[in-house]
Amino acid sequence: GQRNQEMDFLPCASFLLTLMSIIFISTDQTNITAEPGQNTSLPCRSPDNKPVIVVEWIRPDLGSEYVLLYRNKKINSDHQHPSFKGRVDLQDRQMKDGNVSLALRNVTTDDRGAYECRVVPTNSRMEAVLTINLDVQTSPGELLFVSGH
Repeated sequence: GQRNQEMDFLPCASFLLTLMSIIFISTDQTNITAEPGQNTSLPCRSPDNKPVIVVEWIRPDLGSEYVLLYRNKKINSDHQHPSFKGRVDLQDRQMKDGNVSLALRNVTTDDRGAYECRVVPTNSRMEAVLTINLDVQTSPGELLFVSGH
């Protein structure tokens, strides 16, 4: 009767949850503040500090081009967004302890926005996604300087 139907539903639900966790893990958001002209780093780490096969740094609002793409043991700049060429790198090319943080040089106000770090660890079907919000603040002095006073 009623009880058996509920029991049938449970294994199905737990299977769905397992399936979701394999494909996609989303962790917390991080907020970083920088000033124009500074170098900054956007922190990201592989789950359980595992070695990684793929690291994708993207800014969803910029479309399909990457901020930085690491694949096949090298940084691939074919599909990199023009505004990041020559300004980004992995903070640690060795990616020690799963550190895949993004080093961003010479920050501009155009860099502000939400960045996504997508990581696929070795021997894994899982993609971890971390969102980092970068806020670029101009100090009052600079604003005065820019307007010519």
